Amino acid sequence: MENNASAAGVTHGGLFNTAEIKILICYILNAVNEPVPANMLVNVLHYEGIANAFEVSDAIISLTQSGHIAQHDNVEDTYVITNSGKEVSETLKTSLSYTVKDRACAATVKMLSKFKNAKDTEITTVRENGNLYIVCSLIENGRPFMSIKLLITDDAQASSIKERFLENPAEVYKTLIDMITK
Repeated sequence: MENNASAAGVTHGGLFNTAEIKILICYILNAVNEPVPANMLVNVLHYEGIANAFEVSDAIISLTQSGHIAQHDNVEDTYVITNSGKEVSETLKTSLSYTVKDRACAATVKMLSKFKNAKDTEITTVRENGNLYIVCSLIENGRPFMSIKLLITDDAQASSIKERFLENPAEVYKTLIDMITK
């Protein structure tokens, strides 16, 4: 395959070869074995310094056109691996370094967790009587079954709380339930 991957944003040890980026995408989708949003995959590989964002986007399009991956959900723009993509992943996975594969998979799993958590939560900021609050809710069957309302100082604090809540809302729920039932 081509060797035209741009180096912008790629750290030492990252992928500069378009073919390797395609193999890595197949490897990740095969390893996680669930639908992955395209924009999340692009961001993960870019922010980890593994591959250039534009090259990852192009690789996703190319792999879709070749039938190695398929769009799973048009609304969420998620992709899954096909049988031919699994063959590529299994046959060529040794051409990639263990470190790159491990870093990419770990970051993808972490981002997938946040993606799923965001679907099961609702986080809003509200102003009441001149005060700013953040309300973090866990959603089940379309309705909140637990909400936490916190007085905050500004939007930066709200953003920080939102990120921490999305990391593991189940742990927040478990800790709160344990504390109030003991």
